[in-house]
Amino acid sequence: MRTNRWWMLAAVSTATFMLLLDVTVVNVALPGIQRTLQATFIDLAWVIDAYALTLAAFLLTAGSLADRLGRRRVFVAGLALFTLASLLCGLAATPLMLNLARAAQGVGGAVMYAVAPALIAGGFTGRERGIAFGISGGVTGLAVAVGPLIGGALTDVSWRLVFLLNVPVGVLVAAVMLAKVAESRAGRGPIDWPGVALLSSGLALLVFGLMRGGKDGWGSPLIIAMLAGAIALLVAFVRVELVRQAPMLDLGLFRNRSFIGLSLATVAINAAVYVALLFMVLHLQNTLGYTPFETGLRFLPFTLVLFVAAAVAGTFAAQIPARALIGGGSLAVAAGFLATRLAAGSPWTELLAAMVLAGVGMGLFNPARAATAVDLVPLERAGMSSGISETFQQGGVALGIAALAGAGNLGPVEGLNTVMLIAGLIALAGAAAGFALIRSRITAEVS
Repeated sequence: MRTNRWWMLAAVSTATFMLLLDVTVVNVALPGIQRTLQATFIDLAWVIDAYALTLAAFLLTAGSLADRLGRRRVFVAGLALFTLASLLCGLAATPLMLNLARAAQGVGGAVMYAVAPALIAGGFTGRERGIAFGISGGVTGLAVAVGPLIGGALTDVSWRLVFLLNVPVGVLVAAVMLAKVAESRAGRGPIDWPGVALLSSGLALLVFGLMRGGKDGWGSPLIIAMLAGAIALLVAFVRVELVRQAPMLDLGLFRNRSFIGLSLATVAINAAVYVALLFMVLHLQNTLGYTPFETGLRFLPFTLVLFVAAAVAGTFAAQIPARALIGGGSLAVAAGFLATRLAAGSPWTELLAAMVLAGVGMGLFNPARAATAVDLVPLERAGMSSGISETFQQGGVALGIAALAGAGNLGPVEGLNTVMLIAGLIALAGAAAGFALIRSRITAEVS
């Protein structure tokens, strides 16, 4: 079977949109979940954390397994798990059932998110590859921005629709993948099961510790134990990978200057943007009194600019050095955040500059990041490289939340101004890493 690359791009982009939507859209559904299931505050926190935790923990594992077992096969398996888990979420009768299903959703989402860039890289070459990554990057931003809008519309009917809508979409995407996309893999090498166990458990402890440290206190014995356990497991993972003949992670990547620059920029811009967006949403709803649907409408400038910028960046990616797109995108984000200062009573339009420049920056950054991650390695290792790139992306979000969670204790405007300042400085550091470390010409340097 020959892969129909445009059908594949449509299917992969739809699945990515669906899984990322579940990161943001569920926030809007929490009050309805609390009423229907009589959930406690801890139950509601786990609705968010269970998904984010497993999503971050299994990205690299999923990408590496896809290289060995077949990218289409692993992607469809992840899609099937995500779809089934969505059905169970929609039918949940207790908070425990919902949270277990959310954890399974995160595993399925991690598989799709990690394998998607490798599928795109294998299906497209040259200028078309840049366009494909541009479309994919635009879809990523679209999912993040319209989450509150879609969530608000669905939860007006029932919070269960937030999950049940994934089921027919998942079935349709699976049918397209099986009918239109050929299998691709690097070879049938042995699976690095010790690496899988050590990495997944280490990342799970690390992400959970970062997510809960701001809430429970960094001096909490539980948080200290989790972070210490994470460090021990990740150190053991590195030691195992150094002696295995077929490791799941090629540690040679960390000798690549461009990879280090890409990773630092990825952590920085995601720590900056997603936390700033969260605080902007909270400001619009809690301070200015907009409904989730009205908030989503006011984020449309961010969405539209991001989508257009991603399409333009993808179209001309072959002519523009990756470091210019990655560094320049981070610089645009930094400029938007650092220029934003609100006073008490400021209208929402005072955030427009930050929204537009963040949209431009993310539109330039996302396609270049995904394309560069797979360009740094031979195509047969694309799943591994895209998996670790997506891990750094999710890790950036977790670090940003951990670092800036305390700003929520400040006054409404004061807290947002503090977040915008710190986020701008973090994005500026990411821009410096991108410009300084990423080479002007990216080639596969890891065998």
